[in-house]
Order: sequence, then C-alpha cells, then structure tokens
Amino acid sequence: MPPEAALCEIGYCDVDTSDGDKIGQPVGMLVNPNRPMPPEARAIHHISDRDLVDAPSIDTGLITLNHPSVDVFVAHNMAFEREFFTGGAKNWICTLKVGRRLWPECPSHSNQCLRYYLGIELDDALAMPPHRAAPDAYVTAHILVEAFKAGASLADMIVWSAGPSLLPRVTFGKHRGQAWKDLPGDYLDWIVRKSDMDADTKFTARHHLEERRKAAAWP
Repeated sequence: MPPEAALCEIGYCDVDTSDGDKIGQPVGMLVNPNRPMPPEARAIHHISDRDLVDAPSIDTGLITLNHPSVDVFVAHNMAFEREFFTGGAKNWICTLKVGRRLWPECPSHSNQCLRYYLGIELDDALAMPPHRAAPDAYVTAHILVEAFKAGASLADMIVWSAGPSLLPRVTFGKHRGQAWKDLPGDYLDWIVRKSDMDADTKFTARHHLEERRKAAAWP
C-alpha cells in the first residue's frame, strides 16, 4: 500500500441474517483525505478534489461505518480494506476468498464478475458504477447472500476468511491456467515442500493433497 494512500469514500450495505438475509439500501459517504487526488486514482473512481473539499473527515466516516449494531464486517478483498479500517475486534468475511472456494470455475473472482457469473440481477442505479463504495458494497452484499444459498455458514466463511486463500487456478509455471484439483500429486507435493512459495499457493496445494488422501481412504 503506498504511504500516501487514503480513504476518499466510505460505503456499506447491511445484510440482516435474522430476517431471511434481507439486504438493505447501500449508503455512500465521501470523506476528505486532506491531500490531492492522484490522477491514477481518479481514473478508477472519478472522484475529484472539488468533490471532497467540503466532505467530512475520514474519522467521521469510520465512526459511521463502525456502528454498534454490526456483528461481522464483510468486504471483497478483505486484506485491502483492512489496510484502512480494521473493524476492531469484530470478525470479518472476505467474499473474494469465499467466492474462490464456492465457485472455483468462475473465470474471475472480482466483485462484478461474480455478480454476472451467479446471475445476480440488480438495479444499476444501486449497483453501478464499479469502484464506488456504495455500489461495490451492494454487490458484495448480494454475493454474501448467494454464499448462504450455496450452503456456506457464517462460521464457515469467517474461518475461510481468516486463513490463506484457496486458489482456483495455477498462475505460474508449466501448469499455468489449470485447475489446482487437476494437478499431478507429485507436483502438489513439490509445492508444499518448496520453501519460497507464498502462503496461498502452499495452502492450496496442501488442501488438494489432503482431499486426495481422504478420497483414497474412503471405503
């Protein structure tokens, strides 16, 4: 994360799991980062310095986000969001990690790709444009509800989100582009034993080795 990075917008969309996974209205709030907006950032979200000059402080926005009624925070790419907002002691769910586990065949696990892959029909007045806080939160809320429909529990998703990511496809080497479940066992074993692989890669290889061991032991 560049040291000059700062929040310029905060958004949320409540999901009430006690009421049939009822999804609320998305809420967005511009906040003033007290620094000029870099052109490369503006090219993504199209928020200008003029938009932010009278916006409330970042602290005001974070207080609004951290409402006492919130039990669990949910974000797509949780690790990125937590660079700006830790959420205190509350649990988190990462819909990126959840999506990779539940729908590994999806061609991409971005927020919008999962939306269309899962056939989630939304009002574009609420779900667009991408890379704005309220629309992204609205899409994420619907992906969370789809995960519940697919059989994932809240406890499952919290555990998955706290650990390494289960990757759907290989992104390097001679097996690049292949599904991890289709890799040769000796290659998976080599990855587990190779010390310089990242945590997600080694975790994924170890997971599929364990799944094969379970299948082999099944009567």
